[in-house]
Amino acid sequence: MPSILSIGTTHPWNIAGTGVDVRVGAEFGVHVMTAVAAVSAQDARGVHALHAVPPETFEAQLTSVPWETIGAVRVGALPDARTVLAVAAALAARPRVPAVVDPVLSATRGGMLAAADVLPALRERLATLPHVILTPNLDEAASLLGRAAIARDELEAVAMTLRSGGARAVLLKGGHLSGEPTDVFADAGGVECFGGERLAVAMRGTGCVLAASLACALARGDALREAVGVARAFVREKIRSAHERAGLRVAY
Repeated sequence: MPSILSIGTTHPWNIAGTGVDVRVGAEFGVHVMTAVAAVSAQDARGVHALHAVPPETFEAQLTSVPWETIGAVRVGALPDARTVLAVAAALAARPRVPAVVDPVLSATRGGMLAAADVLPALRERLATLPHVILTPNLDEAASLLGRAAIARDELEAVAMTLRSGGARAVLLKGGHLSGEPTDVFADAGGVECFGGERLAVAMRGTGCVLAASLACALARGDALREAVGVARAFVREKIRSAHERAGLRVAY
């Protein structure tokens, strides 16, 4: 069975973060190992508390992983710069393992998941690794580039600019655009745009589900562009089949 390593923050509902990665992995037939960087308390109103795992404990988790079995890595929310640097060092030592990096800074419903020093560390040390696939949404991409916002006609240029920092590829998520959503993928082979009608059902945790499914597809041996297509189709199917639990829209 292929394996991935999920590095990030917990969510009590397991609709995002390391918990949802385990759920996605089960559907792909992929074993998911975890290195927890922080524990969050959040719900439909946002983040209420965040506890960073002590650095020594987090770094010990990374050294406890049987890296020889890992086919891909999925990186989510990291609480502070030291954690980012630890992750960057672990990934840099394993350049043959593709790493899907979702540069999460805050929760969709409000509340920060990262300290102020995370952004420069992400920009300078993690987003520059040549085997990293960045999967930012528009707000995260704007933060990485020091911009206020990104317009629809700038998507391709932004994806290429982010990739020029050194990453293997960038999948820029345009789900927050008004009108029809558009994602843009950029790698050494060029730029590809993915459009599609907006699905009427809202679903939380889509960014995490996309990153996790992309890592799972890579771990089982899919080529990168093929894996992107698989991940996007997986997310759209989950949105279509989203249902209500306790009166709230959750992942699936």
